[in-house]
Amino acid sequence: MNNNVEFYFFSGTGNTMLVAERMSDVFRSEGYNVKLKRIEDSNPAHVDTRSTIGLGFPVAILSTYNLVWKFINGLPNVDGTEVFMVDTLGGYSGGIVGPLKTLLESKGYKTIGACEIIMPLNIFFIEDETINTKKVEEGLLKAENYALTIINNESEWGRVPVLPDLMRLVSKIGLKITATDVHQKLLKFKVDQSKCNQCGICEDICPLNNITLVNYPVTGNKCEYCMRCVSMCPAKAMKSMITYKGKTYSAVKPKEFK
Repeated sequence: MNNNVEFYFFSGTGNTMLVAERMSDVFRSEGYNVKLKRIEDSNPAHVDTRSTIGLGFPVAILSTYNLVWKFINGLPNVDGTEVFMVDTLGGYSGGIVGPLKTLLESKGYKTIGACEIIMPLNIFFIEDETINTKKVEEGLLKAENYALTIINNESEWGRVPVLPDLMRLVSKIGLKITATDVHQKLLKFKVDQSKCNQCGICEDICPLNNITLVNYPVTGNKCEYCMRCVSMCPAKAMKSMITYKGKTYSAVKPKEFK
C-alpha cells in the first residue's frame, strides 16, 4: 500500500465514521499518512491519485446511497491507483462489492480489499443498547483486523458472478423510486412542533442541504433517508415512518458532523 492514504467516507448516523476513524488510527500507528475526508464535502475530481484511496459508506437498498455513487462515478480514470472499500450494514448488501469492483477496475484502479462490517441498524427495529454496544465493539475489531490485512497485502476483493449484478439492478430501481417526488412526499420526515426547540442541528448536519429552518424545520424533496436528522435531533422532534415506535440510534454526537 502507498504510504499516503486518502480515505473518503459517508456516514449517516456514525457507524461508518467510527469504522473509518478506527482503520485510519491503525494505518497511522503503522506509519502511514492518512487524510480522512467526508464524501459529501469532497470533489471526486480532486482526489490524489498518487495515494491509496479508501472508500467507506453504509449499505442502503442493497448497495449504497445515490450521493456515494455520484462521488464514485465522478472519480477520475487512473493507471493502477490502489483502492479499498469498507461498508457497514445491518445484514445483507448483495449489490455493492462486485459491481463496485467492476466499476473501479474499468476506471483503471487496482482493487486491493473489500470488507463488510455488521453494525447496529438505524432504521426499522432498533435493538437495545447492550446489543448495539456489542455490535460496535465487534465491528471495530473487525475494522482493525481489516486495516492490518491491507497493510500486510493480505486483503482481498472478490467477486461473485451474476447475482451481485442482479442485486445492483434491483438497487438502482429502488434508489430511483426513493428519489421520485411521490416517494419523497409519502415518506417525508415530519416535525413535531411541540417538541422542536428550533436549534437548527438538523439543518446543519443534513448532507444534502435538504432541510431549511423556517421557524421550524422544513424538508425538501431530495432526502436519501440516511436518518441523520431523525436520529440526532436532541428533542426527538423529527419523525419518520421507517422507525419502529419512534426509537432511534446514532453512533456519534451531532457535533461530529458540523
